[in-house]
Amino acid sequence: MNILPPMMTVWYHVVRKYLGDAVDVVIFDSSGTLDPAAFPGAKVQKFLNLYAATKSDIFLRKIAKNRRIAWICDDDMFPVSAEMLKVLEREFATKKTAAVSFRPRGWWHLEIHGESFEPISSYCTAFSRKILVEQENLSLRPAHGNTHPSHIGKPPGRYDTCDKANESLLRRGYRCVVVPEEERERYLTGFSGVSGAVMMLQYFKSPEQVLQYYENAPEENWSGNMLHGTLAALLSVAIVQELYTALKGTTYPLPSLPPREEIEKLIEEHRKDMRPDQRRHDAMIRTSEKRLEAAL
Repeated sequence: MNILPPMMTVWYHVVRKYLGDAVDVVIFDSSGTLDPAAFPGAKVQKFLNLYAATKSDIFLRKIAKNRRIAWICDDDMFPVSAEMLKVLEREFATKKTAAVSFRPRGWWHLEIHGESFEPISSYCTAFSRKILVEQENLSLRPAHGNTHPSHIGKPPGRYDTCDKANESLLRRGYRCVVVPEEERERYLTGFSGVSGAVMMLQYFKSPEQVLQYYENAPEENWSGNMLHGTLAALLSVAIVQELYTALKGTTYPLPSLPPREEIEKLIEEHRKDMRPDQRRHDAMIRTSEKRLEAAL
């Protein structure tokens, strides 16, 4: 599901390289600007930029209706190993397996019948359509009322995309497999929160306006999430732009994206304001860049 065309170019290249013809690829083009000819072998479907859960449900119920396994993968999650296919084959051989996740949520967990479970999320998760759709008729819709334990203090409060379905499947006795961290780190790399940067790049008309937004921000605002989060997202977009250029030999037009060195400069100037989790996120972006460079 894509709103940033150069991201999809990189994602498609990696998926074709590592998964090949073992998967059918469907791309939801919510930017309306993708050229299907640039993605041979994939189905490119123009689609309104609705909530991720809405698009996922339509994919599961309509587009993938003739498939046993429907695999949802964000365009900023990059499969970089064919071993993922063996994992899916192994886990779905167990009849009660409803889902296999390569990137769970990490900041809270499900408590069910005295057991703890990582939420599978929908970042990069394969589903048994027979169980999820045909037998249990579940939706990936978000919901209110999430009181499960958090790792950061306050309860989640809300079930995000797939969370309520995940809970329902577990309560009904199905397996929702989360691939162990050490293993999944070999299979998948990526970014997060990139959509925030895409919205900024659409709102502002020039790099100068984007940089001015950060330079004029009150000092106390740097103690929160938004400024660090959108800066990290802008760095991710700058990295994707470089990867796109390496693949295509030309730069994708993003007129308001500041030069990478200016984004890096702002990050370094405000590193002192970062919380430990924000520093880990920053390190993850740089690790993802190295892994993607090697993967290309």
